[in-house]
Amino acid sequence: MPLRFDVQAVSYPTRGTFRISRSSVNAVHVVQITLNRQGFQGRGECRPYARYDQTVESVTAALENARQFVEAGAFETALKYLSENEAARNALESAWVDLRAKQANAPAAEILNVAPPSSRDTAFTLSWGSVDDMVVAAKTAATYPWLKIKIGKGGLDRVLAVAAARPDARLIIDANEALTPANLPSFLAALSGLNIALIEQPLPAGHVENLPKTDLIICADEGLHGIDDLSHLWTQGYRAVNVKLDKCGGPIAARELINEAKSMGFIVMAGCMVGSSLAMAPMLTLESLCDIIDLDGPLLLAEDIKGGLRYSGATVFPPDRSLWG
Repeated sequence: MPLRFDVQAVSYPTRGTFRISRSSVNAVHVVQITLNRQGFQGRGECRPYARYDQTVESVTAALENARQFVEAGAFETALKYLSENEAARNALESAWVDLRAKQANAPAAEILNVAPPSSRDTAFTLSWGSVDDMVVAAKTAATYPWLKIKIGKGGLDRVLAVAAARPDARLIIDANEALTPANLPSFLAALSGLNIALIEQPLPAGHVENLPKTDLIICADEGLHGIDDLSHLWTQGYRAVNVKLDKCGGPIAARELINEAKSMGFIVMAGCMVGSSLAMAPMLTLESLCDIIDLDGPLLLAEDIKGGLRYSGATVFPPDRSLWG
């Protein structure tokens, strides 16, 4: 029986406007693919991201251009063909792992050669907004011990207000490249004594300056895509990395990236683009390799894919195999 390969664009509305330093959205647009062979089905999802010059149309076109390899069962060839489009590659690699797991009647963790996933507490993201709005959001998220604060230029007032409102919470400050080498030292100094876990991508990816000396842990996000980035990031002073499937190209690629990062001494955060539970499940399957979990994407949506992940407060549970793996 031939393999059937379906590609579909899907949109999910967000819970209100989701805003970061460079953009705001009221819906996220994703690409989902399905592989069907001999009664078994594998699925994957990616979110094309404008920051990386991706659109739903460009990702769909890349997958369609790889169709001949996919339908021939030449998955490794197809993945190499998609190496320059990490989001498309992730959707295909995720679906391929899912299909292999279903065909082998084995959990995806076994296919990926990692420990079975356990339930974990995830960080919860506070969208960039006014000081008052972010304080209200922080208090509303009282069950979350980890809060990610989205900031832009001049975001220190938001951080200080949220820290005062939730002194119990471990804070991840995500600037999404909004700060500069000139204002970063004073920004870091102002955080002294706060319950800060990470400062995520304060400077634009590709900056040439080394990070200022600090006791705080600075995490690379936009600046990390693959293993080749790690050495330079370490030299610049980064001591944590945010690994996302849509940046590195899928769960197998993520496993290799995480293992290399850990061997170098990096703290590893399992991250995500905002998307459905189908996009979170492969990364959650790698949770045993990761120090911090930031897989709250479905919590930021007004609706999720059918049969999505189960969340109880801050705790996210491993995916049911009917969803993925």
